[in-house]
Amino acid sequence: MQVTAQAAVVERLNGRFEVQEVAFDRPIAREVLVEVRAAGLCHSDLNVAGIDRGRSLPLIAGHELAGVVVEVGPEVRGLRVGDHVIGTEVRACGTCARCASGRPTLCEIPDSLERDPRERPRVTRGGDAVHTLGVSAFAGVSLADERQFVAVPAELPFPQASLLACGITTGLGAVDNVARVQEGETVAVFGLGGVGLSIVIGAVLAGARTVIAIDIDPAKLELARRLGATHVVTAADGETTERMRAVAGSGVDHTFDAVGIPEVTISAIASTARGGTCYLIGIPKPGPALAIDTMRDLIGAQRGIRGVYMGGTVPCRDLPRYASLALEGRLPLDLLISERIGIAEINRAYAEPANGGARAVITDFSAPES
Repeated sequence: MQVTAQAAVVERLNGRFEVQEVAFDRPIAREVLVEVRAAGLCHSDLNVAGIDRGRSLPLIAGHELAGVVVEVGPEVRGLRVGDHVIGTEVRACGTCARCASGRPTLCEIPDSLERDPRERPRVTRGGDAVHTLGVSAFAGVSLADERQFVAVPAELPFPQASLLACGITTGLGAVDNVARVQEGETVAVFGLGGVGLSIVIGAVLAGARTVIAIDIDPAKLELARRLGATHVVTAADGETTERMRAVAGSGVDHTFDAVGIPEVTISAIASTARGGTCYLIGIPKPGPALAIDTMRDLIGAQRGIRGVYMGGTVPCRDLPRYASLALEGRLPLDLLISERIGIAEINRAYAEPANGGARAVITDFSAPES
């Protein structure tokens, strides 16, 4: 028998979600059915609702979730009913050469975690298929392969746990797994959304001597200070690079672009010291290519530029570690939650600036009042 739940569905690419009831199939093979208790509103999901990247519609987006396993498929190996889990955007088969070498974010066959097209759809509405995107967190239920879920201690509250699925994982992972920031090094973070603020936290935990936070929002800059940033810089058109030089001199060892706008990326590269590296994390919208003077910006300065996806995370290794840090009080997750909302408020929450945190979290998946 199918399970019904409310879901925020992308019907057309207009940047909005339509909340409606959908039906979830029973889990087969290695799938697990999870009751979603919290789902974070990462900005990249708003891009899914507004930018054509070839995805089929209608679609349930969302990739930051925490919940409880309520049913498992017959071939599930590592999870059981009652487990508290975090969903992850990383789709990794676990057997290809990249996965075997410990780099699951580079999995060669991520679609192997999806259902065979000859099987019934995972989600339907009136008998017609509703497409899913990974764990499809913007729904009261999630049905996905067990390899997209990681068990965490039940003591970790669901709203805070959901942030570990992407924002924290991407930010801390970028610092630890990719940049490998060392004690005493210097860091600059451009953009203070959920990922950028998590990079600040990660740099502080790594023992960076200088952590510079850059954003246009005074509230975000103040929050970055509370999270341990040593300096803040108010971004301004045409002035950000000069303001950075006033703080960082000839540049910092590691710059992180958590925005994805070309002008910001250029400022981040210019703020990177000779021999340092700029890490590109923010997802850009389709548009003009980034123009870089290769000799001046890269070769002459011996700078590196590296793309980062999901913090180079190994979910089964990193998520339990981050959960432990949270339970120890070393990850101030409460400060990153701007508000708790019902699923019916998703469009309003995306349209308004986060109030006093990094992002809103859906904690109520009941049907909207008529």
